Amino acid sequence: MIQSRCMSLVEAVANVAVGYALALATQLVVFPWFGLHPSLRENLTISCLFTGISLLRSFALRRLFETMKRQKRDQP
Repeated sequence: MIQSRCMSLVEAVANVAVGYALALATQLVVFPWFGLHPSLRENLTISCLFTGISLLRSFALRRLFETMKRQKRDQP
């Protein structure tokens, strides 16, 4: 089965959205352990930046593996 670009993006967004809540909660707990005390707004901004990067990474890897799968299938 071939996954469309749109479905790759939907999967990546769902994966990152679930991870976002966990990452934000983790930051709120872990940052103070290291003496970091960002405001909620700063935590949200940091999480958004990491989420964007994660989304791009996830989508790019999905497309790479889909391309590799297609190339392997098309070999004689």
